[in-house]
Amino acid sequence: MDLKDLKDRLITRSQAYRGIFSGPKGDLVLKDLARFCRAHESTFHKDARAHAVAEGRREVFLRIQKHVQLSDEKLWELFQG
Repeated sequence: MDLKDLKDRLITRSQAYRGIFSGPKGDLVLKDLARFCRAHESTFHKDARAHAVAEGRREVFLRIQKHVQLSDEKLWELFQG
């Protein structure tokens, strides 16, 4: 797969994310996920397994945020970097 195909797939995926997570219902879901995934607080836990679970949740939330908030070009720059 060449770079153009990769970029096209990334843009198609980011447009799908924006389609799903836009509007009032999307905002409601993102707020719930932010809370559940500890998007705006530390994921530290003294139990290493609980910490790993929290970090995994946060990682998923951050991926969604990148696809929803960043322009296609900025997302492509990050993907390449």
